[in-house]
Amino acid sequence: MKRYERNRIYLSENDQKKIKDYRVLLGGAGIGSNIAETLLRLGFEHLTIVDGDVVEESNLNRQNYLFSDIGRPKVEALKERLLGINPLAKIVAIPKYIDENNIEDIINEHDVAINALDFKSDIPFIFDNLCTEKGMYVLHPYNIGWASAVMVIAPNGQKLDSLLSENESIIGFEKKAVKHLTDYFNYWVRPKIWIEEIVQKYEQEESLLPPPQLSIASSLAGGLCTAIILRLVRGEFVKTFPKFYYYSDCDDLN
Repeated sequence: MKRYERNRIYLSENDQKKIKDYRVLLGGAGIGSNIAETLLRLGFEHLTIVDGDVVEESNLNRQNYLFSDIGRPKVEALKERLLGINPLAKIVAIPKYIDENNIEDIINEHDVAINALDFKSDIPFIFDNLCTEKGMYVLHPYNIGWASAVMVIAPNGQKLDSLLSENESIIGFEKKAVKHLTDYFNYWVRPKIWIEEIVQKYEQEESLLPPPQLSIASSLAGGLCTAIILRLVRGEFVKTFPKFYYYSDCDDLN
């Protein structure tokens, strides 16, 4: 197909056929908006996007929306953009927040999931549990400004909630996930001092603001998640939690 002819050599014809019908569920249309477009451009044409949020001006520094989208439901704006790229794609937009009442129906009939939900309740963990019970891998992307990380939860594998101690609050879990990264680097590789400094400055802010995020990491997350899902389609090795994928130009010291 002419649309994907420049994918040649990197992807075989069989790869292209497989990913066309591979059903991807995106829970959250923030960083999920960047991932969705990267998936679509590679050839994943069955995408379900779920989010009850609307586009705000503060989203435009990093999410895949236009100024004219402000005030619109994110999933509707994103669906319109994706169909503008490939009008034959099967894009399902669900303008709802995922909750205990709709989660079962939403996750059915998918092959893999992206968990880009806000950690304001235990719904992200319930999402992981139900998806993995159905044999699905779940990808957790993280925007760390100059870096992106992705943690992959496998069916029957260790879950993210293992990072929490008993009765510890879920609110602000993102910092716990980032600490998991920095602890690993401090012990095994080269410490990521710059990440620890960013977290420290964030914690010193006067009020509980959303964490700072950059377009750089959102774009990196799109590439990382798409590459990982392609590996899953091919049946290739994928690192799973507590291991993770991570990339930043801050670490390119050559």
